[in-house]
Amino acid sequence: MRWTLKPKPETHKIQHLMDVLHVDEIVATLLLQRGIETFEDAKNFFRPSIEHIHNPFLMKDMDVAVARIANAIANGENILVYGDYDVDGTTSVALVSSYLKTIYPNIATYIPDRYEEGYGVSFQGIDYASDNDISLIITLDCGIKAVDKVAYATEKGIDIIICDHHRPGSELPKAVAVLDPKRDDCTYPYDELCGCGVGFKLIQALASKRGQTIADLFPYLDLVATAIAADIVPLTGENRTLAYFGLQVINSAPRAGIKAIIHQLKKQELTITDVVFIIAPRINAAGRMSHGLHAVELLTETNFEVAKQYAADIEEFNSERRSLDQEITQEAFQQIEKLGEQERFTTVVYNEHWHKGVIGIVASRLIETYYRPTLVFTKSGDKLAASARSIKGFDVYDALEQCKEHLIQFGGHKYAAGLTLEEKNYQAFKDAFEEVVKNTIDKKLLTPEILVDKEITLQEITPKFYRIIKQFAPFGPQNMSPIFMSTQLQDTGWAKCVGSDEAHIKLTAVQRKSPRIDGIGFNLGDKLSKIKNKKPFDAVYSIDENTWNGETKLQLRLRDIR
Repeated sequence: MRWTLKPKPETHKIQHLMDVLHVDEIVATLLLQRGIETFEDAKNFFRPSIEHIHNPFLMKDMDVAVARIANAIANGENILVYGDYDVDGTTSVALVSSYLKTIYPNIATYIPDRYEEGYGVSFQGIDYASDNDISLIITLDCGIKAVDKVAYATEKGIDIIICDHHRPGSELPKAVAVLDPKRDDCTYPYDELCGCGVGFKLIQALASKRGQTIADLFPYLDLVATAIAADIVPLTGENRTLAYFGLQVINSAPRAGIKAIIHQLKKQELTITDVVFIIAPRINAAGRMSHGLHAVELLTETNFEVAKQYAADIEEFNSERRSLDQEITQEAFQQIEKLGEQERFTTVVYNEHWHKGVIGIVASRLIETYYRPTLVFTKSGDKLAASARSIKGFDVYDALEQCKEHLIQFGGHKYAAGLTLEEKNYQAFKDAFEEVVKNTIDKKLLTPEILVDKEITLQEITPKFYRIIKQFAPFGPQNMSPIFMSTQLQDTGWAKCVGSDEAHIKLTAVQRKSPRIDGIGFNLGDKLSKIKNKKPFDAVYSIDENTWNGETKLQLRLRDIR
């Protein structure tokens, strides 16, 4: 790992925050690193308010979308709520469809089949709408590049309202309304919403026309928080406010489906990290292993007993997903080593039998080992489909853009994308992608970086300090859990490897005359020799709590040792 210490903010700004907030220099520094410079900024950060949620009509085309939906309801039209098969898409469909059903009965839902139709709006989905006398489709978390699909729907007399958060292409689809804060001509104050966030803005706008307030929409925020966590969007601004209140709903009054997932795990208070690693993979597993509509059924079910059965089914999908993911990852490792491709600038692997539902997860696993922009391909009908994942600081979407002559289609974000191509173009694309990355990537990005907020001493880690750090949550991109560095530490002699394969390290550290503090380092078992026999070492870590035998103590969550 590269350890990069963040620059120290200006001294006068640190002093100002120390004075107005009555905090120490460490806390003032952490706040400034997160863009918090005034008392008002800090108040908004530590005490998010529902008042911080923007007026939805500031979004381009929102008035048109609301008018078209009102018209559809007035005329008794059938409305189809259409979303992608991942967490963001299925939560969006659950959110918008369940809200619309509170005011109007003629609502249907549609999730494309990952294998038959692929990502986004499909011709098959539009045919379904046409066959079922549906004259309005609301797309969620997809549609911003569906120029040809929207034209096809228009030919069939079907209007489309697009709600998306992906980057538009050079041409916008000719839909009735296009809600996307990333549109160049959209002046909405916050453009990092996830798809479900855009869906929430739509129901907020619809609700306001009916005299409802944000308070009436609180029961939907568990879905929004789940999507924000799963889609790895920045936890700043409006996302942070929505996630903050959504977590409260998850922990106090979740919908039956989310309650059923939590119930089988017997987990108490959930953090945003728990949502990422516990709730999201289970919702995702439905679309990966079977069909995304299972997730929508779970998330819209109001009977807890029925929801428990749906959650049990989804748990089975998740178990199957885990074993497939491990199996395919091993096969990918073997392929890379057999071809001798460990030294390339990219990782690109293909097997026609790999399960399309887990190739994105496998791509992430390969990055953990090789730390390169990564593509995992499989056969999809008569084409090849791939999931792309990137490393910090490198825009894989831009790299794909430079190879687009080899592709049928692609879409996504800076760090995650999907694409399809003809099998005959696979090798040419693989070579072109390697060449683009080789020529454009800053070579230092190929070594994982850990950004350190501040160097502190162990003496400064107190229960009061930790209580303040906890209030920085919910954590996520652009507001990560603070990472600290301490130097010249020593183990007290108790360090050992733990875990079934001894992959982890457990130690008790001191620094000069500081109190002892325990530390746990996952997957750092190979560092044991560096700290044995009281050899001095430096460490980077976050701080958390560990409860053992009824006693709760602070501990270092070690990220790296040297």
